[in-house]
Amino acid sequence: MSSRTTRPILLAGPDAVGFANAQLTSDVLSLATGRWQWSGWLDPKGRVRALLQVARLDDGLLVLPRGGDGEALANDLKRFVFRSKVTVTVLGASHVADGDAYDDGHARTLDDGTFVFGEGDASIHVGRRDDADAWVARHVQKGYAWLPDEALNELLPPALSMERLGAVAFDKGCFPGQEIAARLHFLGGHKRHLRIVESDAPLREGRSLRIDGRDAGIVLMHNASAPKLTSLVVLDDALSQADTVENESIRLHVLSTFAA
Repeated sequence: MSSRTTRPILLAGPDAVGFANAQLTSDVLSLATGRWQWSGWLDPKGRVRALLQVARLDDGLLVLPRGGDGEALANDLKRFVFRSKVTVTVLGASHVADGDAYDDGHARTLDDGTFVFGEGDASIHVGRRDDADAWVARHVQKGYAWLPDEALNELLPPALSMERLGAVAFDKGCFPGQEIAARLHFLGGHKRHLRIVESDAPLREGRSLRIDGRDAGIVLMHNASAPKLTSLVVLDDALSQADTVENESIRLHVLSTFAA
């Protein structure tokens, strides 16, 4: 089994940080060299086009898409460059692999070109090494989503727990989709959130969760390596209090819920 891949994007040039700060949801201006932060790129309606990890390196910003087509994302970003002095370069497809403990929020580049994102008790390595997604179990437990194609441009920031991750800043100026994101932040009312569920059969990533004949959520990540099958899903709040729910003959048991 091969690991999932991503195509990192490099933003370089004197305006790279300012450009990223104007487009992405996080406070990129506050990001120090050798550090990384959670971020995202929203459409004008506030839906998440991309969930990202952004690292500030010596030669610019590395933008790591967690799901989706990195080349398409880079091309879309280029449309907003205008007169900014920034280059947008999509790198080659890279495997995501498990790594040893490395300081939380710290980032670096290894001699072989591998990018390292520290999580404290572990890290992820983005490069040539393929470890068959050994990191997925940890990210399911931490609520660190990876978006299947079916979830792109469909979910609002609270559904992915983006504020909990520090991926959205409301005091840094405007960014695409800010009005909707701010309304949800200050007024609440979003009825779908990120949850871990245990199932009695494997769940396909990107599968729509239909409960009682209606769309109630989506499967983002599935960990099939553990004795018990666990998945990171977005699920309607109305179902979170139930001990078990039925999804087209598959029983789901809600184990935990993440704050928005």
